[in-house]
Amino acid sequence: MQKLSLRAVQKLTCKKRDAWWTVLLVDPVATRLVCLFARFDWITPNRVTWAALFVGLGSAGFFLKGDYESLAIGAGLYHVSFILDCIDGKLARLKGNGSVFGGWLDYVFDRIRVLFCALALMGGQFLRTDEPVFLLAALVVVFLDMLRYVDALQIYKMRMSMRAKIEAVTLARQAEAGVKEEDQKVVFMEDLLRANPLAEGETLKAAATTRPGQPEVIDLHQQFRKSFPWYARFRHALLRTRIRPHLISGIEFQMFIFIVGPLVGHVLVTTAVSAVLLGAFELVIMFKFWLSTRDFTRTMERLAPDSVPTRAGSISPHLQAGRHRRREGDQGRPDTGADAWTDQGDPYSRDDLRLQEHPYSRDDRDRQDLRGSQDHPYPHDARTEPDGWNEQVTWMDQRFPAPEPDDDPGFQPYPHPYPAEPEAQDTAWLPRVPAQPHPGHHHADSGQSWS
Repeated sequence: MQKLSLRAVQKLTCKKRDAWWTVLLVDPVATRLVCLFARFDWITPNRVTWAALFVGLGSAGFFLKGDYESLAIGAGLYHVSFILDCIDGKLARLKGNGSVFGGWLDYVFDRIRVLFCALALMGGQFLRTDEPVFLLAALVVVFLDMLRYVDALQIYKMRMSMRAKIEAVTLARQAEAGVKEEDQKVVFMEDLLRANPLAEGETLKAAATTRPGQPEVIDLHQQFRKSFPWYARFRHALLRTRIRPHLISGIEFQMFIFIVGPLVGHVLVTTAVSAVLLGAFELVIMFKFWLSTRDFTRTMERLAPDSVPTRAGSISPHLQAGRHRRREGDQGRPDTGADAWTDQGDPYSRDDLRLQEHPYSRDDRDRQDLRGSQDHPYPHDARTEPDGWNEQVTWMDQRFPAPEPDDDPGFQPYPHPYPAEPEAQDTAWLPRVPAQPHPGHHHADSGQSWS
């Protein structure tokens, strides 16, 4: 195999944006090792991932001893483990033999390495100093590491969901406008910046919209850039050296705790400072994502006004129609409306109902059905007229109608609290069935045992 060009390997395997620790302290070593490992077919990305895990566990074993020499060796092994962790991805990109399982394996092994190293490092210091604060520090390290990666995955998932919704609406509008299917496309500002990291956003947007037939550029970070105009200059200054603006990420958090802290001999202080910095940058990312969701809402209101709720923060009107609400313009009452007689002597108002005796109250459970009876406690028309109760029931059904299925799909009428007892039936005419002996019991007539 011919010797590989280092510059070509760097251009092919290194990311356009990466953590500053990786750019400055890992890539110069990792790319040269990739050129060496690529010569051997038996060195695969998954085997490199396994090697990174074993070296990381070896560093955890030295962390557990707790003395300075062991901490220094553990820090060196952890850095070697991280270099191998970067090599597996670069080797997969170079040889084109990456897999979905390999990406999952890399992610899981990273979490295992952090867990064991955190417990070993803080546990070793606890055994030496007998200070419980190191046990708390171990929990904080594991929690923040998991929070960082879970939050990153969830934000990525939501961003892809927003993009998918915008793409669906935009493509539908283009289809309605008669645009050919092969010409239908959606352009996002983040894609333009990713392809041209050193270009200005407004310049890319102007160049894209001036092309004939080019759709508008969707910018989901417009409000963030307007609120922080200096961020673009800061971002461009870092990207010239391939360093991403997220200066304290999960990588720097791990390196400071497992390499810098053991080497300087102040594990607890380094852990506290790293945790504060990581938390601050995570809050910035959450704030940026919140602004992006607002840009998404405004974009959807502009592209598809009918699909965005206009009564945000209020109860939907269709949920207010049911037996628990009075409808406007009630029928069946001679008064001017529902609001006009609610508190004016209505026998079924909220205050009067508390004073009336319910036919199925606890003291009257043995009372018979009072429909049409003379001692009914409800209004006078129900007591004096033979059909007064039926008229009152009809009026109640009109006043409080049951919602339609599409009006209130979750409504289920309450069952009767005291269902009527079934009538007794005469069973004398039924033929008598002779009793059957239980299996295993002795039959009195035959003297045989049923078994």
